[in-house]
Amino acid sequence: MRIQRIACVVTIVLSCTLSILAQNKPKLTLDDFFNSVGFHSVELSPDGNSVVIVTDRADWDQQVFRTDLWLYQDDGKGGSPIQLTQSGHDSDPKWSPDGKWIAFLSERKSSAGKSEDSDSDSDSKDELSQIYLISPHGGEAFPITKGEEDVHTFSWSSDSQTIYYATRQPWSKDQKDEYKKEWKDVVQYRTAERGDTIFALDVLAAIARHATEPATVEKREGEPEKHPDVTPGTRAIATMPLRVDDLVTSPDGMKLAFVSNAINQREEKYEDVEIYVLNVPTSSAAGDSPAQSPRRITHNEGEEVRPRWANDSRHIFFSIGVGDVSGPYRDLQPHLYWVDTDSGKIEQWSKDFIGPVEHYAVTAFNVLTSARLGTEVQIYDAAKPADKLHRLTTWPGTYANISATPHSPRVAFVYSSLGKPDEVYLADSPDKLAQALRITSFNQKLAEADLPQGKPYQWKADDGTTVEGMLIYPPGRFEAKYLPMLTFIHGGPADADGNHFEADWYQWAALAATNGWLVFEPNYRGSTGYGDKFLMQIVPQIVSRPGKDILEGIDALVKDGIADPDHLTVGGYSYGGYMTNWLITQTTRFKAAVTGAGAVEHIGNWGNDDTTYDDAYFLGGRPWEAAQRYHDEAAIFQIDKVKTPTHMVGGASDIRVAVLEDYLLEHALYSLGVPNKLLIFPGEGHGLGKNPWHGKIKVREELKWLEKYGGVSPSN
Repeated sequence: MRIQRIACVVTIVLSCTLSILAQNKPKLTLDDFFNSVGFHSVELSPDGNSVVIVTDRADWDQQVFRTDLWLYQDDGKGGSPIQLTQSGHDSDPKWSPDGKWIAFLSERKSSAGKSEDSDSDSDSKDELSQIYLISPHGGEAFPITKGEEDVHTFSWSSDSQTIYYATRQPWSKDQKDEYKKEWKDVVQYRTAERGDTIFALDVLAAIARHATEPATVEKREGEPEKHPDVTPGTRAIATMPLRVDDLVTSPDGMKLAFVSNAINQREEKYEDVEIYVLNVPTSSAAGDSPAQSPRRITHNEGEEVRPRWANDSRHIFFSIGVGDVSGPYRDLQPHLYWVDTDSGKIEQWSKDFIGPVEHYAVTAFNVLTSARLGTEVQIYDAAKPADKLHRLTTWPGTYANISATPHSPRVAFVYSSLGKPDEVYLADSPDKLAQALRITSFNQKLAEADLPQGKPYQWKADDGTTVEGMLIYPPGRFEAKYLPMLTFIHGGPADADGNHFEADWYQWAALAATNGWLVFEPNYRGSTGYGDKFLMQIVPQIVSRPGKDILEGIDALVKDGIADPDHLTVGGYSYGGYMTNWLITQTTRFKAAVTGAGAVEHIGNWGNDDTTYDDAYFLGGRPWEAAQRYHDEAAIFQIDKVKTPTHMVGGASDIRVAVLEDYLLEHALYSLGVPNKLLIFPGEGHGLGKNPWHGKIKVREELKWLEKYGGVSPSN
C-alpha cells in the first residue's frame, strides 16, 4: 500500500510539473503558424561535409513564397547554415561531382535581351527558369544559360565539365513572327505544342564568358532587339516530341536518362511518361553528330518518377507516382523499382514491405528509403532487390528528403513529429541516425510553442477491416474525454496522416487543436501505409466506401466517450474536399463543414481534370462506360439532404479539381438556403502556392466558421 501511495504522489507531482511547464509555453498563434519554414530539398555534397538546403517561406510584403538556398558546412564547431541566395526564386540545387560548384534553377527577373521600353505584354516572360552557378566558398551566383525558353531539368557530367539541360525546342525569330502573324492571340490547344531539345553546355567556357561579358548591354539607337533563343556555346544532342523531366547522368558518364512527360503536363496517356536513355556523345564527335533520338526503356501503364542511376551505370532506380508497371492501369502505393537499361527488365525492391517508399537515396553499397507503415515514416535500407527493408531509425515520427552520396557515409534528412516541427539533420552514417545532428533551427519559435499531442486510433469497419487514424488533442488535454471534434480528411486519396508536424494552409491540424478541437485524421480505405489491397478497396466506390470508414470511425469515437456527439465538424481539401462534400449528404450530425477544391460530380470533373486516367480507374471506366456509378458516387444528386453550414474555397485557376466544382456546390447550397460562404483566390491553382496571404486567410476564415457554427471558441 505504501509503495502504491508513493507512486500515486509521484504521478500527481509529475503531472502538475508537466502542466506548469506547458502553461509557461506560449500558445501557437496563426501568425507563428504561417511563418513556418518548409524544406523543398536537401542535397549532400560529394564529400559529405556540406549540405545545400532549399527553404520555402512566406514573404508577406511581396505577397509571394520565397525559395532560397542555404549552405551548411561542417567546420567541426557546430555552426549554422549561411544564406547562399536571396532572390526568392531559387530551387533544384545540384553539386558538381568535384564539389567545386552548385548549379541550380532560378526564375529571377532578368533585363537580358529586354529594353526599358519593351512591351510588357509581349510573348517573352519576365521570369524564366535558367541555370545559375555559385561557389560554395562564396561569391555571387551568375547565370550560365539564357534564352526565351524555361530550362526544365539539368544534370552535371561525371567529370564536372559539362551540364546537360532540356528546354522546349527553340524557335527562330522568323518562326515566332510567322506564327504571331498567322494566329495572333489564338490558342491552338495541343496542336501548337512542341517537344524538348537536350543541350550540352561547356561549363568552363560558360564561366569564362560570364567573366568577360559586361554586366549590362545597352541597346544602341536603331539597333534591333536581340533575343537569343539558345545559350551560346551549347550543342543540341537529342530531341524529343515530349517534355523532358528529371535528367540524370550515369556514374560512368556515358549515358543520360530522363523521364518523359506530356508537353502540357496533363496526365492523359500512360505512354507519355516513360524512362528514356541516350548515349553521351564524345566531345570530338559532338560537333558533327546530328541530335539523337533517345531510346525508350520502359513500356508500362505507370507514371515513373524520381529516376536515379545505380552505381553499376546499367540499372536505373525509380518509383511510381500513379499506375502500375506490371499490367493494366491500377493505382498502387509508390514502391521502389529498378530497370535494366540493356534488357528492359523491371524488378521491385523489397516486395514484402506493405507500405509506400516515399523517398530514397543511393549510397555506395545500398539504398536508403524513407517508407511508411501506418502512421510512422522511418528510414530503412536494402542492398539488393530481394532484401527485406531493414529499419535503421529509432525516433518516432516522419523522415523525409533523404540525401546521400556514394563517396561519403553521411546522410542528411528532414525530420518531424507532432511535437517537433521540421528541421534538417546530418548523421555520420546510416548506423548512427539516432545520433544525427540538427543543423537548422528555422522553426525554433514553433518548437517552443505549446504544441498538441496525439496518438493513433483504430476501429473496425462494417466488413471487419481494421482502419486507423490519428487523434490530435488540444494542448494540455491529451487523452481527455468528450471533446468537440473536427474530422479532418487528407487528400490524395493515396496519402496518409500520421506522426508528423506540418504547418500550412493544407494541413493545419495543430492550429485547429490549439483552438480547442480534438482533430480526427482518418486513414480511410484508399490511404497508403496499409498495403496495396487496402489502397485499392476504394475502387470503384470512390467516396461511398471511404465515407463509411470515416463515419464508422466517428461512431467509435463517440461510443468510446472521446468525441462529443453534439459538437462534430468535418473538413478537407482536394480529395478531402470530395469526401467532405459527400459526407454532408450522408448525415446531418456535422454542425459545420469546411471544404476546398473538391468535386461534387464526376463527369465534368473527368473532362476538366488534368489527371483523367486515374478518375476513370477509380470509377470503373469513363463516363459513358460507368454512367450509373458516376451518378451514384456524386454528391450533387443528393445535395438536397444537406443541412450543414458549409465554408468553401477554391483557386481561380485550378484545373486539378476545376474551380467550377466549387461554384456548383455554392450554387446548390445557396438555392437550398443552407448557410454557406465561398472564397476564390485569384491566380491560384490547386496548390495555393502563389500568394501566402491566400492560405492564411483560408485557414483564418475556416477557424472562424468552425467556431461560429461548431460552437467551440478558442478559449475552450
